Amino acid sequence: MSLLSFTEAREALLNHAKPVTGTELVSTLTAAGRVLAEGVRSGVNVPPMDNSSMDGYAVRRADVTAVGARLRVAQRIPAGSVGRRLEPGTAARIFTGAPVPEGCDAIVMQELVERDGDDAIINHVPHEGEWIRRLGEDIMDGAEILSHGTRLRAQEVGLAASVGVPAVSVHRRLRVAIFFTGDELVMPGEPLHEGAIYNSNRFVLNALLSRMGCEVTDLGIVRDTLDETRAALRTAAQGHDVIITSGGVSVGEEDHVKPAVEAEGSLDLWNIAIKPGKPLAYGTVGDASFIGLPGNPVSTFVTFLLLVRPFLLRCQGVADVLPRPIELRADFDWLKPIRRREFLRVKVNGEGGLDLFPNQGSGVLTSTSWADGLAEVAPEVPIRRGESVGYYPFSELID
Repeated sequence: MSLLSFTEAREALLNHAKPVTGTELVSTLTAAGRVLAEGVRSGVNVPPMDNSSMDGYAVRRADVTAVGARLRVAQRIPAGSVGRRLEPGTAARIFTGAPVPEGCDAIVMQELVERDGDDAIINHVPHEGEWIRRLGEDIMDGAEILSHGTRLRAQEVGLAASVGVPAVSVHRRLRVAIFFTGDELVMPGEPLHEGAIYNSNRFVLNALLSRMGCEVTDLGIVRDTLDETRAALRTAAQGHDVIITSGGVSVGEEDHVKPAVEAEGSLDLWNIAIKPGKPLAYGTVGDASFIGLPGNPVSTFVTFLLLVRPFLLRCQGVADVLPRPIELRADFDWLKPIRRREFLRVKVNGEGGLDLFPNQGSGVLTSTSWADGLAEVAPEVPIRRGESVGYYPFSELID
């Protein structure tokens, strides 16, 4: 069976992604992590008036033609108040955010001014508009500040709040059902009998999906039988947009996910030219999309971040879903590349290069905790110490 390239597999998944239908209006205060169903426009100018960006003194430049000019301080303008017109020969004590009084054409920061009773000695000749923030210089009334499909971070909800938007229209949350196959799986706290392993993938996927803002239904561990796997799929398909499983997507005698999905819906089983994470299944069960992840812990983790996460983001209505690698220096050698694209667990060192975790096995979950990102190695391309390599920081892949 020929292998799909990483790019081909990702494109195929994104082509299958169906954005959720249904929107809701939520408070801007609680909208972080949600995806905009409508763009947001400003109904005000920001700032709404010319104002001071510095604590200092409002002056007329015609009165400060040389260092040492002496002006009478005729008024005091704190933020939230409005001053009088600035008369010739006078200055106004002004504070950050306060409206600039009429007649003022510059602000002199307080560190460059000496006070002598009611007078201010100006030890700086200002230029036109110095330390003045102009009306609308950040946002003009009527401008679109956030576009449809934006996934809201703290910055975006703050931006919406800055123009007085109390609530935003967002897509409803994506509903995801997950379950895990394997008679060898037990939960932490249960006896670890001979041949058993603890189910770490359950914890990893729950955490990743929750961080993405999905509504998660965890159906737990399903026994390795065709009937139980089919029953779990039928349950998962009810009221969910996406079904994700871990394990059982190969073609061994005890791998029942493939025939179960084929019996309950339709299935494409892909072998992808990446390492870790070669087998990945996509299909449908009822109205739900189905994704079957490999069972090895690192394979599950990496394929989720690089393939499943963009798919889920697209289903959430996000417009820009693809992570962009950063070019960093490899402080390691990788001289025996394979025919698959590899994603190595790495960490940025104090010199700005990338260190390599010594054991890159697909079952070595400690590598994902030690690392702060993934280095991308193209098929059959060796990496020599000092060369550049594409780096995907976890901070861009886990949110």
